[in-house]
Amino acid sequence: MVETCAGGAAETRTDGPGGAAGPDDGAADAGPGSGGRLERADRRIPVVPGFAPPAADSAVSPKRLGKELRGRTPRSAHGGLPPGPDRPGAVRAVEESNAGRLPELTPIRVGRMAASPFAFLRGSAGLMAHDLVATPVSGIGAQLCGDAHAANFGLYGDARGGLVIDINDFDETAYGPWEWDLKRLAASLVLAGRQGGAGEDSCRAAAYDAVGAYRRTMRLLAKLPVLDAWNAIADEELVSHSDAHDLLGTLERVSEKARRNTSARFAAKSTERLPGGSRRFTDAPPVLRRVPDEEAAAVAGSLGEYLGTLPEDRLPLLARFSVQDVAFRVVGTGSVGLRSYVVLLLDHRGAPLVLQVKEARPSVLLPYLEKAALDPRLSRPAPEAGHEGRRVVLGQKRMQVVSDVLLGWSTVRGRPFQVRQFRNRKGSVDPAALTAAELDDYGRMTGALLARAHAHSADPRLIAGYCGRSEELDEAVAAFAVAYADRTEADHAELVAAVRSGRIAAETGV
Repeated sequence: MVETCAGGAAETRTDGPGGAAGPDDGAADAGPGSGGRLERADRRIPVVPGFAPPAADSAVSPKRLGKELRGRTPRSAHGGLPPGPDRPGAVRAVEESNAGRLPELTPIRVGRMAASPFAFLRGSAGLMAHDLVATPVSGIGAQLCGDAHAANFGLYGDARGGLVIDINDFDETAYGPWEWDLKRLAASLVLAGRQGGAGEDSCRAAAYDAVGAYRRTMRLLAKLPVLDAWNAIADEELVSHSDAHDLLGTLERVSEKARRNTSARFAAKSTERLPGGSRRFTDAPPVLRRVPDEEAAAVAGSLGEYLGTLPEDRLPLLARFSVQDVAFRVVGTGSVGLRSYVVLLLDHRGAPLVLQVKEARPSVLLPYLEKAALDPRLSRPAPEAGHEGRRVVLGQKRMQVVSDVLLGWSTVRGRPFQVRQFRNRKGSVDPAALTAAELDDYGRMTGALLARAHAHSADPRLIAGYCGRSEELDEAVAAFAVAYADRTEADHAELVAAVRSGRIAAETGV
């Protein structure tokens, strides 16, 4: 089914309870003489809380309601980039985001962000959220990735050993305006293209086509039966159906590498065998280091709480593994400086399973979301998670069709953590290494994936009604993306100058 949802294929209409048949403004609208509502036939089944009312009870279809939102927020308005009140400088923003991180690791984070404007964007989701508050929104809410830049899409393994392609980083997930994710993706494509040497027209085209793919995919999902739209799975063959043929060779190479990216391969390189058949991690500073016994025991002990967050059917699986060792491992760009551990488990044959226990802090979007003008009629945020690791896990499950079967959360020394499989056949495309033609294909693919992810928490009929058939939104967000890429380049230059002057410490090449 994904083959039709990702590339802007012909939008066929479907009739029936799950579709959005009829005119663009919605077939469920009231007919003449109905006073704005269809006559409701007598029935013995009441409207049940938590379920949708019958279509005849709806005065306005979701698609028409979405279209009406254009009167308040024209699609062309998304092209603007206001200066943002009290915007912090780039160095101040980085220093503030380093608060609470392990101080000995923050120079690595700064060094990674200083590598390029695209790398700076990857580490500055909070600064972009500050800027996005000043931009217009439709009022429709969705579960956000929160950090939907082009490098946060990739391959990972499902429970049967297949590969799925989707958003794969949810540290900043939160409920907010769907436009924020889309604008971050579009701006990141421009920056990735510039870093890779693509011409300015090609960079803008990648952003433009990503928005177009998002819009067309949302329209298609709005017309499908609900279960078909909900269960749309993106596998590694997605690009062959999304008018992304220039990307096929690259994705095939990434897929082959992902299939080899397993716990067994990591354990073979990063552990040593001990007498009696057990294993332990070996130091590879500064990225991987063994931890003191007390710290290792605290992390291992937290796995008891983690087991309580898993579905009961997972418990017999983990009961067949013994916990062997714990090490600290530096990961990511925005995550550098957070506490992140790898835990080695072995089964009865000595086959390894590695879990990652990663510190979960409040989403960097949180201070800005209360200022986002969401319409309460069009928003259904999830209940408060109460634990930051739980927030990450539930947000991930709310956006993905297929998630890691061992996702859970725990607490280590009073700090919240998320727990997941490490090296679960993960693979990613480096968008900055793509040719101009590949980048454009990659933009279409990621735009389609983002639409599918948002459609799990937001009614796709609402967003489709707002986005419409025309390319007005595509033009506007592409203009925003170019302007924001320019702003990010200025931010990056400020950080580089601060590093060179010694104002802020940086460690490069790590």
